[in-house]
Order: sequence, then C-alpha cells, then structure tokens
Amino acid sequence: MGKKAYATASGRALAEAAQRIFHECELAEDSLRHFRDGWMGRVRVGTTNTALMYDLPPVLHQLSLDHPGIDLHVSNMATSESVERVLQNATDLALVTLPVQNRHLRVTPLRAQVLVAILPRGTRNPPDEITPDYVAHQRLLVEHAQGAVHALIMRWLSGQTPLPRSPMHLGTIEALKTAVEANLGMSIVPNVAVVERTAGLIVRPLRPRVPCTLALIEHYAKPNAPALEIVRSALLGLRDTGELKPARVGVRRRTSKP
Repeated sequence: MGKKAYATASGRALAEAAQRIFHECELAEDSLRHFRDGWMGRVRVGTTNTALMYDLPPVLHQLSLDHPGIDLHVSNMATSESVERVLQNATDLALVTLPVQNRHLRVTPLRAQVLVAILPRGTRNPPDEITPDYVAHQRLLVEHAQGAVHALIMRWLSGQTPLPRSPMHLGTIEALKTAVEANLGMSIVPNVAVVERTAGLIVRPLRPRVPCTLALIEHYAKPNAPALEIVRSALLGLRDTGELKPARVGVRRRTSKP
C-alpha cells in the first residue's frame, strides 16, 4: 500500500507461528545450557521438621559443596503428606517417621530413635520413668496434630483418653522445648532433640518405650537418575552415624530432697 508493505492474513499467521517457534527454541537452548554448565538434575526431598532440624543440615551442606550441579528442593512436611506426595510422584525422596506401610513404597529405616519426656527443671520429684498415667495428670504440650510424633504419643496415651485436660499444640520441637523451660507444662519429643542437654529441662525415658524411627521412603517404580542416586546415597549415609547413645537420654537419678 503506497510505500509501505503489509503482511497478508496468511503472512501474519506465519509470523505469529514463527515467533512461537523461536521462543520454544530459546527455551530448549536454556534447558540444555543447564547440562552444558554442569547441571545434573532436580531432586525433590520431603522431610519431617525434626529431621530437617537435627539430621539433615550436615547432609545438605556436603551435597551443596560436592554436587553444586544438583538442583535440590527440600520441603518440610508431615509424614502423611510425604507419603502421599511420593506416591503421586510430586516428591522423589522423603525422610519420615515410622511406621509407614504401603506396598508401592520402598522403606529404609535409618536411625532407631525413641520418644522421651521433657519436664521443667523445677518439677518436684519427677519419676525415673514416665508412664501414661503420670502424663494424664500433667499439663501436656505436643506438636501439631498432623505430625507422626503426635500420633505416636496419642496411641501411647490411648489407655488414659480422654485426657482430663486437652494438650496444648505447638508447631515445632524447639517451640515445645522453650515452652517447657518456661514452665508451661511437660512434653514428649524425639530423643535426637535433646542430645545436647538444656539446663532448663529434665529428660526422662518413657515406659513403655515408644520408637520413632527415622526412615527414607521412595516409590518402587521411581526411575533412577544420576542426581537422584547421589542424593539417595547421601541420605542413606545417615545410617552410618549410628544410634544415639542410650546414656544420653537415660535415667538421671534424683539428688535433691523431696
């Protein structure tokens, strides 16, 4: 038209299609650039709050140093959510609290941990072992109801339910420890959370004993990949650190007078 050229309808359609092709080519080049720059793949890991706080930090640190090409995504979630996400292939590997039973999952126990009671330092005449009957008469602080540890505690207390006083729910183990130190009540936590003793807490074993074993789960049909194999091996390395020494969470005899 005059001195200007305009595309016909078919020409405009071709230009729009070409733009989409160029965009997809750029995306493909960006994706492959990851591999050229040492990118190995993405691995999605689910973990309980306890494992994230007390077990995973050194593992994640070493992975970041040795394998910077792995795009590692770590999400804190309850064991029940981790199981569902692994089954749906939304999570590749997950650290969970046993028991977990599902025929589609490969379950590998890592550390044999147990639950212990923590009480304020000023508690008068705490027993050498804490029983469900004793807990039923105390002010109890527990983690959120969706957590696996909460289910273990309530199963242990099943002979005393309904409790005379409803437990107070707090979100994290560290929040529970702080609340117990502040004399708001007693709590029950994994022994890994109190290996390093705190002056404001009394630690006692439970009777009967309550295991809360840390385990690694993945889908049986999960295809292997180099990045996944590396992360899996690093998490399985948690087995090699050994169990917590019973003496660290065992009975400490009372020395104060009633």
